Amino acid sequence: MENQPQNIIAIGRKRFPIEEIALVEPFEPPAEQLPRFTSDREFKTRVVLIDRYSVLTEDTVEAFAEANKFRRLPDDNVATNPAVRFRVETFEPSEGFQPRKPYQSRLKWRDQDGNEQSKLLLTKPETVIAVVLRGEAAPAPDQQETPSEAPAPQRRARKPAAPGAQPG
Repeated sequence: MENQPQNIIAIGRKRFPIEEIALVEPFEPPAEQLPRFTSDREFKTRVVLIDRYSVLTEDTVEAFAEANKFRRLPDDNVATNPAVRFRVETFEPSEGFQPRKPYQSRLKWRDQDGNEQSKLLLTKPETVIAVVLRGEAAPAPDQQETPSEAPAPQRRARKPAAPGAQPG
């Protein structure tokens, strides 16, 4: 990336206002398209605009996120633009849609025409809210708890009743 004013992102010869970029994700051409996708450049990241149009860049997700102060979800290696208003939903597969990956949440936003756009994520909804919406640091992988590992709430033991007292 070239040095540009902070509200303009340069990707190759194209220029984008930062508020038009929703997120960045790793670029991995599908295996069946590898023979058809040829370039003399090594693209590493897909820059997804709010209307789902995308542009490829040679920067890594981490470098792009750091340079533009995007909020990164390490489990998905996705970084979101804090200037975009996102919503988060819990993802549950439906009868007609059974993805191969264990997605846990759906990140949603609206494009310029008011149409809803979304991205499925492996990250838990609570972590997506903390990182993407609140700007908190993502927990380290060894600090994340699954619901079954969360400690049970502690109950206070009752004091034994005094001899001769009536039950309350």
